[in-house]
Amino acid sequence: MTNVLDNSQEKVESQEKVESQEKVEFTPVILDLLLLLIAVLLVSLDPIFTRLSENELGFNATVFNRELIASVVFLFWQGIKVILDSHKSDLSSPKESKPITISTLAILLAVVIFGEVCLVTWALSLTQTSVANSNLLHNLPSVFAVLGGWLFLGQRFDRKFLIGMTVALGGAIAIGIEDLQISPENLVGDGWALFSAVVYAGYFLTIEKLRSQFSALTISLWYCILSSLLLLPVVLFFENQVFPTSLLGWVNVICLSILCQVIASVIFIYQLKNFSSAFVSLFMLLQPIITAVLAWFIFQEKLNLLNWIGFLIVLLGIYLAQTGEGVKH
Repeated sequence: MTNVLDNSQEKVESQEKVESQEKVEFTPVILDLLLLLIAVLLVSLDPIFTRLSENELGFNATVFNRELIASVVFLFWQGIKVILDSHKSDLSSPKESKPITISTLAILLAVVIFGEVCLVTWALSLTQTSVANSNLLHNLPSVFAVLGGWLFLGQRFDRKFLIGMTVALGGAIAIGIEDLQISPENLVGDGWALFSAVVYAGYFLTIEKLRSQFSALTISLWYCILSSLLLLPVVLFFENQVFPTSLLGWVNVICLSILCQVIASVIFIYQLKNFSSAFVSLFMLLQPIITAVLAWFIFQEKLNLLNWIGFLIVLLGIYLAQTGEGVKH
């Protein structure tokens, strides 16, 4: 009788421990998803500021100014961090820094190449096709991220994740299908937008490899510095104008850099330590939803029944994928 009571008490205690642990883990997951949602909200402003900047600058100059301004911000941010860390060094033991190898530098260079090719080809697509076409095709990197993660990183995704991804993709296509303009004139721009989605997936996959060794701030800082240096000769050779000449032009590139590059990219890179690149890229499918809702709220653009159904389908797909295997590390 005593053994039975002891066993039942142990079961109750173990169940209480599991429930308390689930409650502790639940809150960080909600906060992480909320941060991803904020990042997607900021990225949804990207095509708007890019298109406005291209009224004055070429697409190469637009990306160059975006990265240059972000480099200045990250250098200032890093300087403040170094000062704060120096005051804490006497109170805590120094951290051991991991050695930087040739393979690490190669991965960092790959991140820069993927990121710059993605931004340039997306900015190029916005000059040759509609914003709706470019936005829809550019935000389909999840398929390529899943394929790349499976081939190169040894990631495994269960049926629930794949079904959720398929459902979310179907919802995103349903949202943008009405505004999608299929014509020979848009074919080249659509191709550039789809190619930007492929290299966008490569960008997420390579950064996921770096997150185990460097902080989000360090990766963002070196990415923007190297990107600016690589783009500078391209801009000087191909563009007639390097910097904006009007106040409105500077406002556009500054907003593009601060909101879409600094804040959004840091959140995405930070979350790649918690979530797989496939799931983070899948979260990008919320961008057409946010863009449409903003247009409805600000410009009173109408949302039909198909739009709302598409919204619900995307959210359902992301929820299904979030409960599947392959979301977290």
